[in-house]
Amino acid sequence: MRDAIIGIIVGVVVGVVVGATVIAPRLQPRGEGPTLAAGPKSSGASASAGSLSGRQVRWTMGSAYAPSLPLAGALAKRVESGIWRVSAGGLELRYHEPGAPVPPADLFNAVARGSIDAAFATPGLWTDKIPALQLFAAVPFGPPSEEYLAWMDFGGGKRLFERLYHRHGLHSVVCGIMAPVASAWLRREVNTLDELKGLRMRIDGLGAKVVSRLGVEAVALPDDQVLMALESGDIDAAQYATPAIDRTVGLQQFAKHYYFPGWHQPATVFDLIINRDRWNALSATRKAQIEAVCGDNVRRGLAESEGLQFAALKALTAEGVQVHRWPAEILDALADAWQQVAREQAAADSAFREVWDSLSAFRRDYAVWSDLARP
Repeated sequence: MRDAIIGIIVGVVVGVVVGATVIAPRLQPRGEGPTLAAGPKSSGASASAGSLSGRQVRWTMGSAYAPSLPLAGALAKRVESGIWRVSAGGLELRYHEPGAPVPPADLFNAVARGSIDAAFATPGLWTDKIPALQLFAAVPFGPPSEEYLAWMDFGGGKRLFERLYHRHGLHSVVCGIMAPVASAWLRREVNTLDELKGLRMRIDGLGAKVVSRLGVEAVALPDDQVLMALESGDIDAAQYATPAIDRTVGLQQFAKHYYFPGWHQPATVFDLIINRDRWNALSATRKAQIEAVCGDNVRRGLAESEGLQFAALKALTAEGVQVHRWPAEILDALADAWQQVAREQAAADSAFREVWDSLSAFRRDYAVWSDLARP
């Protein structure tokens, strides 16, 4: 009896120690305790074929965004902590900052070949590989967030989205969405189309193709070079993100004219790309856990990105920033130029055309409901 009692006491003590030192820290939200315990450096063996519902799965997740970046970086970190909690520690996606283990530009190939298991980014980063993915990231003069999600889940968008990725050995789950971005920071005020011509603007993607038609010189620059280019005068204008992000980065130090609306990104979509073999090897429960966390990330991203902007704008104006809305003449010219670009892109790429036709048809039908339902 004495030996049995001692055994029970030892077991309780060990359980308390394990719970306090191993399990509890992993269940704490980011910023409220220690980070996740380090997983294996190579995850290839952790995702072997077959059902993975009965044992712990540890994956490496790259990110295109640093954790210090508001909204996008925070959403990436929430994937890590959220999946750990909903799976009770059975599934771990260990977050790695940009450049570790691979640079953001290499995340697509690294996940496809299985060097890492997953990555958090936006589909717009992979348009050199799949041009049609631009329409799943942000569409000029396109749908706001609620309409975007309606098309994805109930208008055929998700089927097309997954098919594009599957052809490259990837599976993707929409894992965040952000409110409209600002249009641009300008070093001087612009009120007419003639004044727009000749500007050197940092902008990429479909938006760059549009402004180029109005005589703007689109300049491709990585994020970390934008401030220096504005300060030196190498560029006259820069598109970046939302007011909350832009203020954190410090763009207001070198440009004082802030233009809206963000016609080129009425909504910005983020996704979690996953090696398709690893995804297929997961149990239905593990897949549902990832989808649930990403679904909550969509909700959080939309609410947070909408909720933070007024305070940021108020602070920016206090720092001397002048907020402008583009004149109707310029917005109309941009909209016309976008239609031309969309037709050209559709003619050049059959996948782009299929996605564009699907989105356009959905938007025509949705407009009936939207016009009736909204004041």
